[in-house]
Amino acid sequence: MLLCAKYAIQSKIKTGSSFWLASILVFFTILRRELNHLPDLFVPSDFLLFGFTYDWWEDSVLLVVHSLTLLLLIYAWRYTWSMLKNVAPIFYIVVAILAVIQYLAENAILFPQDLGGEIEELSEITIYAIALFYLLRFKLKRFEMTLSNSPTVKVGANKGH
Repeated sequence: MLLCAKYAIQSKIKTGSSFWLASILVFFTILRRELNHLPDLFVPSDFLLFGFTYDWWEDSVLLVVHSLTLLLLIYAWRYTWSMLKNVAPIFYIVVAILAVIQYLAENAILFPQDLGGEIEELSEITIYAIALFYLLRFKLKRFEMTLSNSPTVKVGANKGH
């Protein structure tokens, strides 16, 4: 998330900042999904705020976050598309295989119930590690310099840069 925030600030392309902000929100939703058991520990089951339960508030906030993420990615669709084309195809293949393994393990398909949870978590961690590896190797200036030569992405001053 911190790397995405850094890229959002440093981006010289207007839509680049939107893309990186959407990336931060994607990581936020992933973290929220992974930590979904925490509210049960800290929020009483009879919690009400303005007459609405915690689950209602949680769903409402997550709907806004997901909608905002989608809108930012749509706004930055050329930047997003260029980003997706910039990733080596092997990353997509490996992540797709890991996602299938994760699903199969989580639902105890082809994997014993006892081992399924471990395999599912290992697949998930590997996917996150691949994303982190890619972000650490990513060079924003080089990417945007290549992108600025492309006629499909508009380059402009961003937030006073």
